[in-house]
Amino acid sequence: MTGRPGTPGLPPAPAGDPGPHPVPGPASGDSAGPAVTRLDRDAFAAAVPGLAELLADAVAGGSSLGFLAPLDREAAAHWWRAQLPSVADGSRTVWVSHGPDGLSGTVSLTLEQKANGRHRGEIVKLMVHREARGRGLARALLAVAEEAAVRAGATLLLLDTETGSAADHLYRAAGWTRYGIVPDYAADPAGSLQDCSFYYKRLA
Repeated sequence: MTGRPGTPGLPPAPAGDPGPHPVPGPASGDSAGPAVTRLDRDAFAAAVPGLAELLADAVAGGSSLGFLAPLDREAAAHWWRAQLPSVADGSRTVWVSHGPDGLSGTVSLTLEQKANGRHRGEIVKLMVHREARGRGLARALLAVAEEAAVRAGATLLLLDTETGSAADHLYRAAGWTRYGIVPDYAADPAGSLQDCSFYYKRLA
């Protein structure tokens, strides 16, 4: 349910904005959590090579993100570049976290643009580099996206993930409700069909 361009949810960064926006609060880099940064249009465009590397690493590590392995870096970059219009119009918001050798994680929030569905959004492309896992980064990225959805006026979030994956366990631990499992929904990076779990979360 990726939102269509047209009516923005989170407002895009204003023209001439000098760069990305650190997220305030526990995820902004203090002792309570890792630094997570929202990317404006220009920062997103500049981050495409790093996002491509992150996506290729996640697919190589077995994460089910809509691609088969091996994922060529240029193909990954092409996918990210195709998201630029939705980042520019505000229907997609992308956050990243930086590690010592580049981007360590990312998450995106899309907001539904249909008139009868503007109360809902979807969490997509949550991924953490294999070298940065086990430090709570995925949970921090998810929390930032959820908080942004609340600020944008969303009251319902949706997502899906491979059943039995690390992400599947993460979402349940983060208070999401699994409302169904579809068998053999999509192939994993190795090409084997896997079940898919569908989740929702009501926002306060």
